[in-house]
Amino acid sequence: MICDIKTGTHSLLLNLTCPECGTIHNAEVINTVCVNDACKSTLFAKYNLSGSVDKSILANRPATMWRYKELLPVVDERNIVTLGEGFTPIIPIENLKQFVGDNEVFWKDESGNPTGSFKARGLSAAVSKAKELGIDTIATPTAGNAGGALAAYAARAGIKAIVYMPKQTPQVFKDECRLYGAELFEIDGNISDCGKLVNEHSILNDWFQVSTLKEPYRLEGKKTMGYEIAEQFNWQLPDVILYPTGGGTGLIGMWKAFDEMEQTGWIDSRRPRMVAVQSESCNGIVSAFNSGLQVSEFADGGFTIANGLRVPKPYADKQILKVLRESNGAALTISDYEMSTALKEIARSEGMLVAPEGAALWQAFKKLKATQWIKPGEQVLMINTGSGYKYLENIN
Repeated sequence: MICDIKTGTHSLLLNLTCPECGTIHNAEVINTVCVNDACKSTLFAKYNLSGSVDKSILANRPATMWRYKELLPVVDERNIVTLGEGFTPIIPIENLKQFVGDNEVFWKDESGNPTGSFKARGLSAAVSKAKELGIDTIATPTAGNAGGALAAYAARAGIKAIVYMPKQTPQVFKDECRLYGAELFEIDGNISDCGKLVNEHSILNDWFQVSTLKEPYRLEGKKTMGYEIAEQFNWQLPDVILYPTGGGTGLIGMWKAFDEMEQTGWIDSRRPRMVAVQSESCNGIVSAFNSGLQVSEFADGGFTIANGLRVPKPYADKQILKVLRESNGAALTISDYEMSTALKEIARSEGMLVAPEGAALWQAFKKLKATQWIKPGEQVLMINTGSGYKYLENIN
């Protein structure tokens, strides 16, 4: 357990552990992925959950993700870089009840986070830990929202941000990065092409990479969605959670949070069935899940209006597929036309301008209900990952 006596911070962080081979890594030094060459898995932060961590610690704390600071990796509170991210609202479907029927269906709306998406969570945690470890330059590939979030939190922390983004990304994402002072490179290609260049240039220039699940702490920020869902549903998890799956950090993170909360006694062993929703353009996880494979194949069908879903092969595909199977979940694809139609339907009927990634979930819900995979009376939660305002260039 790591504890800072001077500031009273009491992080329960113990180490970083590889979920594939079990190798333990020292959390007091800079880490990326597992050092085992045969593995190279993303690393999971492990906490000392054997003692009593009572829910009463949350009383009167600010409504941000840092209310769960004992279960987050920053040792000294002075290193926390925050813009008020987290504790986003749960919003019920009100006017589309002809589709909802006898189910309770809710959004967790991440669009109100700093920079307009749930990427704020992961980058708040990653930049905070980078600051604590003395890192001065951070680089990332992005489909859009992660780049803006990194740029904002790096600016707040006084750290240099370098962002690689596909040229096809809507202009607002590029403008956002530059306004926050990041150095932006526009690349002909997809996020995988950006990732290859970030890796090459980071090695040459000694930059620290925060590519999705290639460092341990973005996952820790994203997992706070799981803590909030439990708290907001009075410590009884919904029956089904639908999640738009590009890199899959939030899906893995929420599942990790549920396990941690069970160990602390905050929830019981019941779990939601997790649903991964992908674009038809990049459907590697859906294909692997439906084929019974343990890893996904590279799949890139080109442009999709949901920038965040154009991830041809998630780095942690093994972990994503494991969560889907452990939860008795499902995986399905949605077309751009369906996303666009759903986005307009939600805006006109519910007064919410969700991201195309979020709109994909509404179509997925309707399909799963029609096939009776979602059962009568079940409680369903959809994670809208960002603001539709940033995607207007993509919507006809």
